[in-house]
Amino acid sequence: MSGPRGTEPPEPENTTQWLPVLQKRETGTGPDRSAQAAGDGTPPVPESESEGGREGRFWSARRIPAGIVALLLLGLAGLFLYDIASVRADRPVMSWRRELARQLAERPLDDTWVLVGAGVAAVLGLWLLALAATPGLRHVLPMRRTHPDVRAGLDRDAAATALRDRAMEVAGVQSAQVRVRRRRAKARAVSHFRELDDVRTDLDAVLTDAIRGLGLSRPPALSVRVRRPGRKE
Repeated sequence: MSGPRGTEPPEPENTTQWLPVLQKRETGTGPDRSAQAAGDGTPPVPESESEGGREGRFWSARRIPAGIVALLLLGLAGLFLYDIASVRADRPVMSWRRELARQLAERPLDDTWVLVGAGVAAVLGLWLLALAATPGLRHVLPMRRTHPDVRAGLDRDAAATALRDRAMEVAGVQSAQVRVRRRRAKARAVSHFRELDDVRTDLDAVLTDAIRGLGLSRPPALSVRVRRPGRKE
């Protein structure tokens, strides 16, 4: 006989039933990284990489200096090649090359123009060496690396704008100017009410927290100055 409607028949004895499996979560105070990785589809970031270290500056491609040097060398080599080919074709040597050879043969080493030319060549050589040995891109501040395959940078003007917006939120600040460099951030504010020491303390706390929130690899040192607005003439 069948039981009441809506009830399932009893399970026969000696049968196997599948029970839900509970996955073991990692112990600790932090969030479950496996759940985060499954949610966004990205692998979990190790603790050492999420904290970030001191990243080096971005290297510039130096396209403009390299292009200028390449064009100059190409033009000079082409000019000499044309003159040599014309001499091989039984044509007279260009006057500038004849005059250059004569000047180099007759002028002494302590001549003024020889010293000036040597100084210019030395300065250009040192400039090219400095370009080759330094990374460049001084306006890009490296940020902390949160992924091993991704590097991020923040423009200094964008960082200054963000810090200025945070400074304008402080009570008593009438206007503010922020300049961000690689190692120092300078904030100048004008306060039209409140005590200057109180405004300076609040600005220092707010901007310190804002610099920490930028996520820079090397946070710049902060200096804050607050003054009263000047008298209108």
